[in-house]
Amino acid sequence: MSLKIKPLGDKLVVKPVSAEQKLASGIFIPDTAAEKPQQGEVLAVGSGRILENGTRVPMEVQVGDKVLYSKYSGTEIKIDEEDLLILNERDIHAIL
Repeated sequence: MSLKIKPLGDKLVVKPVSAEQKLASGIFIPDTAAEKPQQGEVLAVGSGRILENGTRVPMEVQVGDKVLYSKYSGTEIKIDEEDLLILNERDIHAIL
């Protein structure tokens, strides 16, 4: 997938991975009742944060990483009918 967006600084673009919509008992959960996903795949990363002394801190996450992020963080965007998130790197809790 070729993105039409390039994040700046310590921002990154993540494609949320939707949670399982069917319970083990076979009951399906409608989209309106499903919780927001907290996992996703990194599609693009910025160049990193710049410190006050001008030094650039490189990003720890890379394109293709599966990440765990804060539940209500980021900005939701839609590009080519695909729901994506723009997050700060500090909103990432772990690389899976």
